[in-house]
Amino acid sequence: MRYQIRRAINNIYTAYSLDDGKIYTARIKGKVMKKDEAEYNPVAVGDIALGEPYSESEALIVSTEKRKSSFMRWNVKKEMNQTIAANQDQSAIVVSSSSPPFRPRFLDRAIACSHGAEILVIMNKADQGVDEGIELYRDLGFKVFIVSSETGEGIEELKAALKGKITAFVGQSGVGKSTLINTLMGTAQRTGTISEKYNRGKHTTNHSLYIENGDIAVIDTPGVREIEVPFEDVSLVKEAFPELRSSECFFSGCLHHGEDGCAVPALVEKGVVTEERYESYQRILEALEDRKPFYLRNKRR
Repeated sequence: MRYQIRRAINNIYTAYSLDDGKIYTARIKGKVMKKDEAEYNPVAVGDIALGEPYSESEALIVSTEKRKSSFMRWNVKKEMNQTIAANQDQSAIVVSSSSPPFRPRFLDRAIACSHGAEILVIMNKADQGVDEGIELYRDLGFKVFIVSSETGEGIEELKAALKGKITAFVGQSGVGKSTLINTLMGTAQRTGTISEKYNRGKHTTNHSLYIENGDIAVIDTPGVREIEVPFEDVSLVKEAFPELRSSECFFSGCLHHGEDGCAVPALVEKGVVTEERYESYQRILEALEDRKPFYLRNKRR
């Protein structure tokens, strides 16, 4: 049987059968599943899993189909990649202007964590103000939505962009992601408040959850205070920085990381690439470089 994973908590999965339309509680057969690469969680919400039922409501998972897309981050504690959502059509990255404050570098890293899915950038809590920095992302070609669950601003426009697609919602704790999903979907996800001391959000969603209502499907993911790009081919990071793709460097495989003949510094001087975005890109590469074993690190550094 084929199953769509809709919830994952401590290696116990809520699995919707694509064959008989029933919901099963599923576990990995033998508690270990062979994969090509080590990963903190071998099965994620949105995965299409293969397995067999062993009762009316329980099943064993033996493998998963290849993902068409994913939102994957680096799990700092476990020092492994961790997939938060899989097989989504879109990754909606939710930010706010002031509570918590807009952090472009967080947004840059979150975009770099998504592969194979279209990016939606959502500035929530528009009733509390809109940071002008969000317009840079619109200029770069990202789909940007300015919304407010409080006033309803932009909600219908966002709903139209979600119809007929699976969208993974990610964001910092406290940006109002779960409240926004409640508004969009008519659900009752638990919501939280902002810590007055640190102006940071408190965690309310503690596991990813697939939610469906009519022709809209979303994956609500746990809010985070920080996010790190997964350890992978560093050349993939350029996908999150479209302004770097047009650079005509001496070498086709240039990483734009200080190589001889790199054209990007000249683009920064001309204002084609902003200093802030280029520094954000460099910091991501340096973080990935520092995760390598010492003997594999770039000798230039």
